[in-house]
Amino acid sequence: MKKVLGIVLVCLIVAVGLLAVKVFRMKRVGDSPKFSTTYQAVLLDDGQVYYGKLSRTGSHYPEMTSVYYVVRTVDPTTKQAKNILVKRGKEWHAPNETFFNSRHIIMIEPVSPSSEVARLIAQAETQGQK
Repeated sequence: MKKVLGIVLVCLIVAVGLLAVKVFRMKRVGDSPKFSTTYQAVLLDDGQVYYGKLSRTGSHYPEMTSVYYVVRTVDPTTKQAKNILVKRGKEWHAPNETFFNSRHIIMIEPVSPSSEVARLIAQAETQGQK
């Protein structure tokens, strides 16, 4: 009887320990990632990627300012495809910030300062697309 009681006690202690670890991990899920770069790339579950300055990453609705996205165009005469970086805000409603529903964010990555995207954003910012 004592042996069975000891086994039950050990199982109970292990279960409580596992539950404590799970609760601790769930609490950490809300932690905000820290980025050392000025710009971040956000991939949404519809395949769209946005580039900009991301904040409030631990919230349900992270905010992005200085938002850019890529539009693919095809030259009708040469049939060559070309990617163009477009700044949000040129739309009819002229948004100056974008809020994402965090449930639709697949991935967030830093944009390297030496990347082509960072170079194009810097070029757009200096040309007055602010």
